[in-house]
Amino acid sequence: MPSVDPLSSLLSGIRAEGSVVSHAVLTAPWVIGFADGAPLTMISVLRGGGTLMLPDGTEQVVGAGDTAIVSGTAPFRLADRSTTVHGSHVAYEISCFGADAECGDQELGGIRWDAGSEEATALIVGAYRASGHRHVRLLRALPPVLVIKEDAEVCAWLETAAVDAARSSAGSQALMDRLLDWALVCTLRNWFDRVGADAPSWYRGLADPVLAPALQAFHDRPAETWTVASLATRSGVSRALFAKRFTSLMGRPPLAYLTECRMDEAETLLTDTDLSIAQIGRSVGYADAFGFSAAFKRHRGLSPSTFRATAV
Repeated sequence: MPSVDPLSSLLSGIRAEGSVVSHAVLTAPWVIGFADGAPLTMISVLRGGGTLMLPDGTEQVVGAGDTAIVSGTAPFRLADRSTTVHGSHVAYEISCFGADAECGDQELGGIRWDAGSEEATALIVGAYRASGHRHVRLLRALPPVLVIKEDAEVCAWLETAAVDAARSSAGSQALMDRLLDWALVCTLRNWFDRVGADAPSWYRGLADPVLAPALQAFHDRPAETWTVASLATRSGVSRALFAKRFTSLMGRPPLAYLTECRMDEAETLLTDTDLSIAQIGRSVGYADAFGFSAAFKRHRGLSPSTFRATAV
């Protein structure tokens, strides 16, 4: 069975599926409203630029080569830099999740998908659907908006791929969906690398040569009866050294981290599956339903059955 790292696991709960404005080209002045309520929206600026206006009133300038990821379901806007929301402008709205939405069309609310002029702003936009509870853990690790600067070569390649997909009907939606999934992974990895110590602990740990083997083994087989000694053996170091390094880098002792991960996975299984309490308990490392229920209530404040009932 192939290894599944925590980032891959979290991203499995959020995908671009039929919700892509593949290549929008806009001539100033303009404002785009994003009203999907998508948990994540990714905007790659290939040419031109604008200002993101977030629900809390903050603004973030994005220019050519920037990829922005906006998390949260509240509506937000992107405006041409010469435009104010109270001035004269062309207003567009992107809403791909409605029953009548057709984000694969060549026209979307007047936004053109062709190559456009060099002066126009060219965007690739992906609105990501959530499939179940797993994506919640990813959103906890992200700020309301993050911006990463991409290489010019990457932008040129993305634009070429988007234009080609828009011109060809066969497989174009699937191509753009997978392209945006790839771009999301790359952007998040770049962001986590850049923020360093502020990246999620599981990401920092997987980058550490001592902790990575133990963390990968645990995330591959969370139901196994792991101890600090068995994890240290995976890493090839002493128990004392492993525990000290783990606590220093991850911000908590090894077994506390393991328990938190198991509770997170249990939440997902309780929300997204019909597995019994006992089955879920065994899948996250508890021998029986009683032991699992007691641990879950101790850490989450609710019994598994109550959590499942209130999460619906």
